[in-house]
Amino acid sequence: MLEHSLESAPQHALPQPQPHDAPLTTLSLLAERESNARTYARSIDRVLTKGELAVVHDSEGRRYLDCLACAGALPLGHNHPYVMERVNRFLASGHILQGLDIATPAKSAFVDELYRVLPPAFAANAKVQFCGPSGADAVEAAIKLFKTATGRRSVLAFHGAYHGMTMGALSLMGNVEPKRAVAGHMSEVFFLPYPNAYRCPFGVGGNASDTLSLSYIDHLLSDPESGIAPPALIILEAVQGEGGCIPASAAWLKGLATLAARHAIPLVIDEVQTGFGRTGTMFAHEHAGIVPDAIVMSKAVGGGFPLALVAYHRQYDSWNPGAHAGTFRGNQIALVSGAATLQYLRENDLPAAAARLGAKLRAGLGALQQRFDCIGDVRGRGLMLGIEIVDPHGPRDARGLPPANGALAKRIKRECLQQGLIIETGGRHGAVLRLLPPLVLTDAQVEEILTRLNLAFAECTAPVCQNTGTRPAEAL
Repeated sequence: MLEHSLESAPQHALPQPQPHDAPLTTLSLLAERESNARTYARSIDRVLTKGELAVVHDSEGRRYLDCLACAGALPLGHNHPYVMERVNRFLASGHILQGLDIATPAKSAFVDELYRVLPPAFAANAKVQFCGPSGADAVEAAIKLFKTATGRRSVLAFHGAYHGMTMGALSLMGNVEPKRAVAGHMSEVFFLPYPNAYRCPFGVGGNASDTLSLSYIDHLLSDPESGIAPPALIILEAVQGEGGCIPASAAWLKGLATLAARHAIPLVIDEVQTGFGRTGTMFAHEHAGIVPDAIVMSKAVGGGFPLALVAYHRQYDSWNPGAHAGTFRGNQIALVSGAATLQYLRENDLPAAAARLGAKLRAGLGALQQRFDCIGDVRGRGLMLGIEIVDPHGPRDARGLPPANGALAKRIKRECLQQGLIIETGGRHGAVLRLLPPLVLTDAQVEEILTRLNLAFAECTAPVCQNTGTRPAEAL
């Protein structure tokens, strides 16, 4: 009778495109059926079909160097054999695939490996909460935990911050555009100036940006007339990602940790994008030698499969059973993949490799900056780098800096795709080209990235011939 019911049911098979129409048809069907909120698919209009480490291919056989790596979620790139062998072995083992928060061998092995890579001073007193498999849900868990533990309501975040798109996390976002159309944000969120040596919020730049930021925060927390009740937590990224790849200095992070301790405010570091080797240390805050009260983790921690968690000092473990939950927090495939990824990162010292390759890539970007005056700043840490695009002929600000040029950054990103290089834009006005390649990048691939960036910049900045309206390369 099941066969009969299937046969009699209306059939709604998708049209089968001819081979030469396949990419266009797939893209147009998805564009028609997916929501207007989709993002990356708008600029990367390709059907990606295959990937190995730092390279991906599309349905027409074109090859690309992937400097997006799923927004930094693929520290070992695509289909790393060390990870895939363990995942395939697990899938053939007969173990359960989802386990809520019930104990399993995969979960035990993952937790053991996690505690091996956590900073020792932090791990010694750490508890861990598995969350719904997104960084935003782990941020939500951190908010709930510290509001519960402290009995306080207010939260301190930073200009330029990005912590996710759920309502609580969205309330902590610096960028106002995604927040405009949505009412009911979390109340009592206050934003602080994040230091920026190039676009200094105080208009001075350099190390003075650190000093003024810390002085402002200290005064705010000490002033009984500041209008801010004692906060439940301070949350920040040690390198701002979506905010424009802005690294915090070790001195500023140490100063902030000192202020948080002095004012008895829990310090939460969002390592969703920066964590697990990307910035040249296992965690981005480690270069400052600080010990936060909590670390939020996702992306790389699952090794390409969805996983998220928050680890925190056990003194704050005051919430009740069920205070934070999620059906897929026990994704066994992600636990296996994550354990294998963390083990490979640790045993092969990929944080050091990211530091070395990042220095090489940054030096090459500095050389491009000397050639192209539309590059205002090159910044970042390890293999988390940003290139701020400016209009060198635009009106200067009080410090003599040219305005950001998001339109040109968008054109360069598009041309990079044509040159076989996948990158993304971010930061204020969308003017920062962001590079987040896998940590298994080779020296030869670093050179290839620089070559393709050079070609893209040359194409997008070449002057237009006055008499023909064509670029010089087209006129030859």
